[in-house]
Amino acid sequence: MKLLPLTRAGYLRLAILILILLGLCGRFFLLPVWRYHAYRPQEGDIVFQSLPRASKLVRLIEGVTESPLSHCGVVVNRDGKWFVNEAIWDVHDTALLDWVRRGRGARFCVFRVKPDHRRHLPQFIAALQKYQGLRYDYDFELDDGKLYCSELVYKAFRDASGIELGRLMKLGELNWKPHADGLREYHGRDVPLDRVMITPRHLSEAEQLEKVYSAGL
Repeated sequence: MKLLPLTRAGYLRLAILILILLGLCGRFFLLPVWRYHAYRPQEGDIVFQSLPRASKLVRLIEGVTESPLSHCGVVVNRDGKWFVNEAIWDVHDTALLDWVRRGRGARFCVFRVKPDHRRHLPQFIAALQKYQGLRYDYDFELDDGKLYCSELVYKAFRDASGIELGRLMKLGELNWKPHADGLREYHGRDVPLDRVMITPRHLSEAEQLEKVYSAGL
């Protein structure tokens, strides 16, 4: 029984296979860990990522907003461990490293509340608790029955400070036309162009925030 190829071509194929496996290992295991350790979290940081584009909803969010920012959440510390409080399926905590791994190519960026507004951070973290367990809002409405990711951040900071982060947009003001068919799958035949929402992109543009870390975004 031959355990190793004996020909030159066989050794070359084996070497190529090993390089491919090492590359995949680096991309899916080592890169997220490296980016996780390069980031120095602070409670109240708002983190944004690109989710895998296998999801039709992710393609819609990124296409309509013309931005790679398809998801966001708030960094919180629970008994000395770092988590991201997020609305995805429902509102809950996800371990920060798992959150980084989930992103497309482990790409994420971090925005921090500017010094003039950091006095609101304790109330901001506390305000998140009101929304825990609520289901994800696929209709992207600004009611409190269900929540989407950027709505959670927007409402918790508004509850804590009275300040509205970012800019509310109507769906009709966004790049909706090329994605009309996809939008109809979620909203029915009539796309709700007057629906007001806070997108991850327009949340990240809030004047009260500053980018402090970028890993591929």
